[in-house]
Amino acid sequence: MRADGGVRTVVTGVGVVSPNGMGTEAYWAATLAGRSGIAPTTRYDASGYPLRLAGEVPDFEAEKHIPSRLVPQTDHGTRLSLYAADEALRDSALDPAGLDPYGMGVATASSMGGFEFGQRELQNLWSKGGRFVSAYQSFAWFYAVNTGQISIRHGLRGSSNTVVTDAAGGLDALGNARRQIRKGTTAMLTGGVDGALCPLGLAGHLSSGAMSTGSRADRAFLPFAEDAPGQVPGEGGAFLVLEDAASARRRGAREYGELAGYAATFDAAPQASDQAGAGLVRAIRRALDDARTAPEDVDVVFADAAGVPELDRAESRALGEVFGPGGVPVTAPKSMTGRLFAGGASLDLATALLALRDGTIPYTANVARPGPGHPIDLVTGEPRAADLRRALVVARGRGGFNAAAVVRRDV
Repeated sequence: MRADGGVRTVVTGVGVVSPNGMGTEAYWAATLAGRSGIAPTTRYDASGYPLRLAGEVPDFEAEKHIPSRLVPQTDHGTRLSLYAADEALRDSALDPAGLDPYGMGVATASSMGGFEFGQRELQNLWSKGGRFVSAYQSFAWFYAVNTGQISIRHGLRGSSNTVVTDAAGGLDALGNARRQIRKGTTAMLTGGVDGALCPLGLAGHLSSGAMSTGSRADRAFLPFAEDAPGQVPGEGGAFLVLEDAASARRRGAREYGELAGYAATFDAAPQASDQAGAGLVRAIRRALDDARTAPEDVDVVFADAAGVPELDRAESRALGEVFGPGGVPVTAPKSMTGRLFAGGASLDLATALLALRDGTIPYTANVARPGPGHPIDLVTGEPRAADLRRALVVARGRGGFNAAAVVRRDV
């Protein structure tokens, strides 16, 4: 139990699928080595589009990782989700069959659903006719499809849900999962794996003007840099197993750390200059309060790191307001993966747990130093060794969504 009487929620399993590493330890090794997964896109012919680079998961062969019967009925993003969820469950050594039939649920985040599947079926409709559209289109495109497919695959009948808050979603899913555990659910499989690297999936993002159109992979996504050119999209993310701490310890589970604090806010007018960053400040402070953690006790911040100058400046101001100028090390390892939409924040939280485990802060690749107007201690150049006990993870979604989470290891 927490000191305030609440149920403590711990992470006992992590599963990662990322542009720079499939599997948790492969991803972590690549991140510490500074190996980027951003490269010229191969998933579609990009010659007619301004966006030429992406963070694609390389060499993923669905048939090697999921049952063949699921391949024709799933989008590429759902297949990546099933892989990461399988890994997280294996890593936790938790057997759902040994729990109460409703003792484990699924909470996921999505920003686009199975848009790649949908694009293919729309092409069939236009070119061949309605009878050539797959019956699986009725659900394969849907935002909640990953929750459904994961719950069916593993027989998880507990309370389950899906959130759609863009890039804040990975933390919002974890917050929802923790809420279910506090209500009495023993365990939750939660997180986000996202990305629809296809023209339909990227059309809205291209129209925003926030996408990087450069052709050099090492200069395309530069969070907090003076010459930040915009965002590079990617695919992937992470799933985690959350458990009631008492239940986890009874079965002798290995714990990565505790999800100690979470909060979310919404900016009703996110474009207004006088409100830029205000909602993020509220989310951070509420998450710290929820974790009973003072700002000076946070050892590292995993930033949202939009890669868009005005958004980066708003985040820097928010961090400066909470922690003081340069008051805490800040890092953005997503500089090696691109923006993974709803998968990015859960991957950042998994990365934070690995950093706590190994006492190492990964660095922000390809950025030599933060640009003017960024009062932050940005970790660049190489990983930084540190005694890490508490980490803050920050995420923002288009439209005004803000989320923050605090993870900690036993002290």
